[in-house]
Amino acid sequence: MTLTHRAPLTPMTVEPSRTRVRRSGAPGRRLGGLVLAGFVSAALALSGCATAPGTPVVPVSQDQPTDNCEGANAPLSSLTLIQSPRTATGGATACLEGNAVSVVDNDSAPVLPATVTDSEGREVVISDISRILPLDVSGTIAATVFGLGLGDNVVGRDTSTNFDGTGELPVVTKTGHTITAEAILELEPTVLLTDTTIGPKEVRQQLRDAGVAVVMISSERRIDSNDDLVAEVAAALGVTERGAALAKSLSAEIAAATAEVAAIAPTEASERVRLVFLYVRGNANIYYIFGADSGADSLIEALGATDVATEIGWVGMKPMTAEALVAAQPDALVMMTDGLTSVGGIDGLLERIPALAQTPAGRNARVIDMADSEILSFGPRTAQIVRALAKALYASPGMDAAAGTGE
Repeated sequence: MTLTHRAPLTPMTVEPSRTRVRRSGAPGRRLGGLVLAGFVSAALALSGCATAPGTPVVPVSQDQPTDNCEGANAPLSSLTLIQSPRTATGGATACLEGNAVSVVDNDSAPVLPATVTDSEGREVVISDISRILPLDVSGTIAATVFGLGLGDNVVGRDTSTNFDGTGELPVVTKTGHTITAEAILELEPTVLLTDTTIGPKEVRQQLRDAGVAVVMISSERRIDSNDDLVAEVAAALGVTERGAALAKSLSAEIAAATAEVAAIAPTEASERVRLVFLYVRGNANIYYIFGADSGADSLIEALGATDVATEIGWVGMKPMTAEALVAAQPDALVMMTDGLTSVGGIDGLLERIPALAQTPAGRNARVIDMADSEILSFGPRTAQIVRALAKALYASPGMDAAAGTGE
């Protein structure tokens, strides 16, 4: 049976990506990460303009402050672990340890002009990086620029870029993913770093015609694509040496984070938490399950959990059906905070999706949420994201002993 209590999902038009990902790996995995970026961009657009009666409108990528961040700064190993994470009850919000992006310990001088072939196959010459404008729907490109030690050169931001040092920068993506040539040219950027989550493409061409060096970065966002993302951004800015150092540092941080999680996560397959990543925009009646090759699967793997969407053969991002949800039998759902808010929180989610009552996640009202601009951003904050989700999944503060906290 399919969900009949919601309006049918309307097919969305996503700007085609001609991205060439310059790394080895399974073609399907690369494609999944690229499609995810385009899908999220289109879905965010819909969520901002289609409002169901009585449903509060949540600003696109404007993460709401939360009071549920107890223990965010505590080391994972110091927290009281849930005795039985598969049967834990209630919701938990994953919060980053801090709001800063660490800067690479390398100040080698930029080598300019830099000539690169961007992700759409265009050869671009960058001769001036004094005024950098990094834009994408998740704020990842900006975080990478800051991680490379070039934050002082950034002149503007997207709505998802809200880490330390960016608060005073003007926002040029007021609707989440749409730009205008006028707003950008007012900032007089010398180089624009962006991807297919930001558009329309006609505006990007107008900027090229106006003399701005526009470099298209790959839209793929996965744990195992971080090195490539850093390399692309660093090459465009003429700081390849810094890029190599940053990639090495991030890889070490991610390895350390996953090792910490592995030390507390159940080792037996039967005891691993069964997770489903559910993408929701209640304002636009959008309910999608993210499966294999979506990027969400790499996060779930890093958490030492089971991605049950992948287990049941769910590839990429597809509209949720009651059959798929019941077949998956998730112990918990992973969601974006604004998406959860858009349906009225956990209670509203359970009301809108009756099939959840037939799953452990629904019966236990078990939902792990994290800020939209963070959870699938990857990049320089990947290790923090993994730790934050692990704390919410395995050691959520505030849960009572009946939920298995071991307190």
